[in-house]
Amino acid sequence: MNETFKTIAVFQYSSEAQIIKGRLEFDGIEVFLFDNLTIDTDPLISNAIGGVKLKVLSHQEVEAKKILKSIRKYSVNDVGGTIYCPNCKSEKIELFSTIKNAKSLFWFIIGVLFSSLPFYTKHKYKCEDCKTEFDLE
Repeated sequence: MNETFKTIAVFQYSSEAQIIKGRLEFDGIEVFLFDNLTIDTDPLISNAIGGVKLKVLSHQEVEAKKILKSIRKYSVNDVGGTIYCPNCKSEKIELFSTIKNAKSLFWFIIGVLFSSLPFYTKHKYKCEDCKTEFDLE
């Protein structure tokens, strides 16, 4: 039987795609990742080749998309609750790292020079709708 795969999602990094792949496989969906090894070799070319493509068998496409929609894209608090923007009350909140003080910059430079992970980073939340940056406390 000749079955075809359909692309249902595209990710910038293969680690994101691997997490979703695991969830879909847990639910009995056959999943194939395309371009993940190329991007693992050189992550800087992800945008050039269109990212990591997550593909499923065409007859499982509807079920896989339904599972994808059930997965939350945005940040949640420590108990799994929704985080709301203090400015516009939107639920579209993402966590990001920032380098806005001397301590963060120093450790960022050390990390780049010695190819190590940063010892100090400052994390903030950002609203996707109004671009407000805030802390939870």
